[in-house]
Amino acid sequence: MTIKAIIFDVDGTLADTEDGHRLSFNKAFAENGLDWNWDVALYDKLLKVTGGKERIKYFVETCLPDFDKPADYDEFVKNLHVVKTGHYNAMLREGGIPLRPGIRQLISDAHAAGITLAIATTTTPENVSTLLEVGLGRDWQKHFAALGCGDIVPHKKPAPDIYFWVLDKLGLPAADCIALEDSENGLRSSLAAGIKTYVTLNHYTRHHDFSGASGVFDDLGDLAGFYRATGLPLSFARREPVVR
Repeated sequence: MTIKAIIFDVDGTLADTEDGHRLSFNKAFAENGLDWNWDVALYDKLLKVTGGKERIKYFVETCLPDFDKPADYDEFVKNLHVVKTGHYNAMLREGGIPLRPGIRQLISDAHAAGITLAIATTTTPENVSTLLEVGLGRDWQKHFAALGCGDIVPHKKPAPDIYFWVLDKLGLPAADCIALEDSENGLRSSLAAGIKTYVTLNHYTRHHDFSGASGVFDDLGDLAGFYRATGLPLSFARREPVVR
């Protein structure tokens, strides 16, 4: 297999973002006069639902059955999410959420070797843009041929829609690509699209079922090992010669 493209998830994969999201949700709730608070244990459960707006609705439905929903409930949820996104992006701009180990170098190596890169995520375009501008610089978009973000498809992960959208934009078959994910929902999404997938763990996903993944890593601190496992070109691992 000759790998022509790497497709990245964002939250938990490019950066350990989930606690940043959780704290930003709590700030949005407080700012809107709500006494809701998502602690780590609760957020761990809520993460089984992808998408911020969808997560808010799931929380209300499962934890607050007596909540008196406003007349325009969808607009209420949308506004909460907009406020949350503002707090989250402020945190990103302050440098509070760096890229995970090895990610910056992987992107640089792949770009230099002519491997196409893409994004497939349920998070908003604004979140992706701010994270990568801080992590990679103002010209971060030059590294990515397709940006599949947010509500661009009707069904979010674990549905494969976002991966099919990215594959279409790249003009590549699934067999020519690998995906990098961090969660069971993400893995199910990429596998359903026929893409060979590797997983990097984080605090919230260590207990997930990753059956079907081609490899599971704590992080990408050992890039040479990751390159060997994936079959990416040996020239990538020039900082650490690989012996076959």
